[in-house]
Parts: sequence; C-alpha cells; structure tokens
Amino acid sequence: MNDVVAEFLYHLRYERHLASNTVESYGRDLVDFARYCKEHIRTSERDQVVMYLEHLRSEKRSSATIARRLAALKAFYRWQLREEYTLEDPTELLLSPKLERRLPDVLTISEVARLIEAPDGRRIAGIRDRAMLEVLYATGIRVSELCHLSVNDWWLDPPRIRCLGKGSKERYVPLGDIAVHWLAKYVEEARPKMVRGHDVGYLFLNHRGEALTRQGFWKLLKKYAITAQIMKPITPHMIRHSFATHLLENGADLRSVQEMLGHQDISTTQIYTHVSSSRLKPVYNATHPRA
Repeated sequence: MNDVVAEFLYHLRYERHLASNTVESYGRDLVDFARYCKEHIRTSERDQVVMYLEHLRSEKRSSATIARRLAALKAFYRWQLREEYTLEDPTELLLSPKLERRLPDVLTISEVARLIEAPDGRRIAGIRDRAMLEVLYATGIRVSELCHLSVNDWWLDPPRIRCLGKGSKERYVPLGDIAVHWLAKYVEEARPKMVRGHDVGYLFLNHRGEALTRQGFWKLLKKYAITAQIMKPITPHMIRHSFATHLLENGADLRSVQEMLGHQDISTTQIYTHVSSSRLKPVYNATHPRA
C-alpha cells in the first residue's frame, strides 16, 4: 500500500500541482489510515473505511478532521479506480459529517493599525516587518504566499503583486499606497543590507539572507501582537480574515474579494458575509432608538 500511496501523492504534486501543504496533509491522513488497517483487519475495504471513521469518532475527533480524512480517502480510491488498481470505490456511498460553520476570528481596524505600526521603522528588520505586515493586510494573501514572493513579483504601475496560490494558480492583487511606500522603502533601504553573499531572489529575507519562513513570520507576529497589546490569540491567517471582512464591511463586492483571496468557490468567500453581519448586531443595538 505504501507504494500506491507514494504514487498517488506524486500524482497530486506533479500532475495536479497541489500545494505542498495539501499533499503533505493527504499523506499524513493516508498513513494514519494504513496504520489503522494494519492493526484492525476487516473482511472488506468498505468495512475497513467505515470502521476507521467510527474509530475517529470514538476518539472524539472533530467533524472537520473526520471530513478531511474521508475526503483524502475518497480522492485516493477514485484515483485507484481510474488507474485500475482497484475494481470498486469503497467510499462511493459514504457521506461526510455535517460541519459546524465556525466564523473566523478577525481583528478590528484599530487592532490592525496597532499591529502594523508595532515594528520599529528605524531598524533594518523593523522596516522589513512593517513592509510584510502592510503587504499582508493590503492584499489578504496567505503567509505561505507572502514568504514565497520574489523580488520580481511586484510592480508600481499599476501597484500590484503576483503570487502563486493553491495548485500553483497565479493571481494579481492590487497594492495600496501605504503598502507601496513601505515595500519600496524595504527594497531600497533594508533588503540590500540583508543580502548575504548570493542573492536568493526571495523578496523577504531573514538575518542570514535566506527566505523568511512561515514559522519565522509567526514568531514575529506574536511578538508584535504583544507590543500592540492585542489580547486575543493571533495567527497569520487572522490578518487574511480581517482583510476580507473589512473590505466587505466597507462596500466591496463578493466576487472581487473572492478573486483577491484566490478562492475557487465563492461559497468559501461567503463566510465573510456572515462575519460582517454578526458585527452589525452590536452597532444596531447601540444606535437604533427602538433596539
């Protein structure tokens, strides 16, 4: 089975061009299933899958986790069917569990401002960090997309960046004036001093002159959240959520936000309309004379 899983993951990475994180997630889920099968042998593959899902429920795994594991198995068996490694798909009639629709956590506009202004703009690293935070909030790109930007992925006329999203899909996102100012300042003043020997070509560099990683950015974000006195748990994705929510609250249309976020399905973007609506309630209660 290990060889078949390896071939399937190769298919995902090099034929379907899925993101590395997605391929790794599929791999972990299938390895977990294979481990369960080795310890709990059933008479048929369908029974094996059903009992595995029951096992996950007995371990109190969340609906989202079970749904993701089942999605990985469905994709794996559909691919095996096409490649004629199997004669039937044991997951064909299995339904995913109903997911609870959780609204994403977002920052207020005031919190975003405090966070972005937290870096010391007099220091080389501070200029870089301010530029990264400005670009992240100005565009709503994922932190992995931010860390993979190259020095040739931004333009001034018109101001925009190019990034590769999930499945290596290219998209262009506009940049605001403030983000352009700090990005230009970083490229002109700070980045040349961060290059160590050979320029690796990535836009945002660490102190060794290498590409800044997602983990490195996460540490910086947590540090600046403390400086900005933001008490809520903060993640890089929260800035993306805040970008989309603030745009919709200020009149942006859903299709434009979908395009900037790089969502394939507009239903994914629609979650932000629920966030915007939920934030209207306290405003209504505070301002309507008969609330």
